[in-house]
Amino acid sequence: MASSHTFFITCILILIISTNTFAFYLPGVAPRDYKEGDEVEVHVNSLTPLMGPATQQLKSVIPYDYYYTPFHFCQPKEKKSQPESLGSILFGDRIFNSPYELKMLMDNGTCQYLCKSTVPAEDAKFINQRIRENYAINWLIDGLPAASKKTDIKTRTPFYSIGFELGDQTVTSPEPPLNNHYDITIQYHPQDKSKYRVVGVIVKPFSKRYDSEEQAKTCDSSNRLMLSENDSSDVFYTYTVTWSESSTAWATRWDNYLHTFDPRIHWFSLVNSIVIVLFLTGMVAMILLRALHKDISRYNQIEDKEDVQEDFGWKLVHGDVFRPPANVMLLSVLLGSGAQLFFMTAVTLVFAVLGFLSPSNRGSLATVMIIFYMLFGSVAGYVSARIYKMFNGDSWKKNVFLTAFLFPSLIFTIFFVLNFFLVSAKSSGAVPATTLLAIIGLWFLISVPLCFIGSFFGFRKQKIEHPVRTNQIPRQIPDQVFYLRPIPSMLMGGVLPFGAIFIELYFIMNSIWGNKVYYLFGFAALVFVILTITCSEVTILLCYFHLCAEDYHWSWRAFLTSGASGLYIFIYSIMYFATRLQITSLTSTVIYFGWSGVMSLMFFVLTGTIGYFACLAFIRRIFMSIKVD
Repeated sequence: MASSHTFFITCILILIISTNTFAFYLPGVAPRDYKEGDEVEVHVNSLTPLMGPATQQLKSVIPYDYYYTPFHFCQPKEKKSQPESLGSILFGDRIFNSPYELKMLMDNGTCQYLCKSTVPAEDAKFINQRIRENYAINWLIDGLPAASKKTDIKTRTPFYSIGFELGDQTVTSPEPPLNNHYDITIQYHPQDKSKYRVVGVIVKPFSKRYDSEEQAKTCDSSNRLMLSENDSSDVFYTYTVTWSESSTAWATRWDNYLHTFDPRIHWFSLVNSIVIVLFLTGMVAMILLRALHKDISRYNQIEDKEDVQEDFGWKLVHGDVFRPPANVMLLSVLLGSGAQLFFMTAVTLVFAVLGFLSPSNRGSLATVMIIFYMLFGSVAGYVSARIYKMFNGDSWKKNVFLTAFLFPSLIFTIFFVLNFFLVSAKSSGAVPATTLLAIIGLWFLISVPLCFIGSFFGFRKQKIEHPVRTNQIPRQIPDQVFYLRPIPSMLMGGVLPFGAIFIELYFIMNSIWGNKVYYLFGFAALVFVILTITCSEVTILLCYFHLCAEDYHWSWRAFLTSGASGLYIFIYSIMYFATRLQITSLTSTVIYFGWSGVMSLMFFVLTGTIGYFACLAFIRRIFMSIKVD
């Protein structure tokens, strides 16, 4: 009981520390000071769909380039792309300069005319469809995303929603209004009498139909602009800039963007996960520790007696429990890949909790994950080689090759196929060929050599010896009760790890598909720790029951029992699709289920690896404790 209290208090302390790290910025991200009249650059990013204000449902998952021709937005004289990280590119960011001219504290409230654009009927249909799907325009000003100011319905607190609407999709007319006028409010914080810092960007879009360029230069119109789908339409783009002094410091300027909807749900998620862990810990303590202690004492007492008695219980399978499983090559390769994912996840979360993955560095999380995945290729090679050698595998070259290429190739193939769908939809989310070559280069130049090095050291290490000998003739396994058969036991074992994370999974899914910033890495780190403990305990528990039932095929069973939580994640993604999305296009559906499948597959391998090694350590420990002839 004391250890449970200590664990709970430690979790709360870590949470308190970690949830306050979002204002900590990555070293090298320095604030920029502006003087009056200095140019404040406006960069444009891809258009992305937003969840509807009323239904909170998403209608598409395909981003589009801001300068994609059918939009007919105003362009600068010389279009220049901005440098982006690998993760930013993979998540569909395409950042360019813009024709908007903002000068610090200048032209306050003055109407600015941008350009005139003629939209053909065919392109008007495309734009109107994007408005109906509630697409948002995304700008970046001084590293801050332009946002719409909204109010949380439940808490009545204001927050900044990233992006602003392309048009008004709430209008029921056949042709929805297009927003062509933007009221831009730049919040600045004075450093001294001559230096200022940008701490907030709010854009309020309007739909205004101008009949002439002269009228557009006044920004005065009470009529709304609808694009005709039967004839070409003239669109005049205008904007005004308002400079508003703010008391918000630069270091905390992201606070308004990082809004948590009903934070009590996060606490409920944490408490729910801790309760599951405490329940399982109690079960393991009562059933395993007490029962095992009695079993081991009884087995050893029997050995000391003169009268020889037959073995019973899990000791009966001591001559078969370390028998090499079927498909040992595939199992060792999957375990190596799972260990690689485990170390990547753990180290990434450590960096995130310490505040090194600031939201101001777009794509930093994905970039760091990819880098660590490549670097931990050595772990994959080492673990796979050690397990394969432990089970007397002799095709070491095949093991090294499959560890380096099997799982990454599967993920890359799915990614490559999904990219074709994005290319066919002319989406900005389609990864350029140069980026694909860069990923392949990282894979072959970093991950593969490190995997070979890890395998080299793994095979050079002395073989892991088992505590008991394996009989030459396999023991016959008796018929098992229903709940100990493979499929029922896997389904029972997978539901508990999933139950520990499913609430946090909802917020992660919203972040991925709903264009929201996920920053509560303290909760994520604790949930990951709880997930690891849950997978270990539930696998050990079921493994003990199987051994007592004289079923010694534990290797794949342990992997699949905890790995079954990946199946529940995919089922959850189907429910999320049915309840939170209103997607009708084939491309969006394929993209959603493709990436959901990748996420579920990676989770399957990760949790399966955790369960296997927990079970291996448990079995080695209990069979070391008994005397065997």
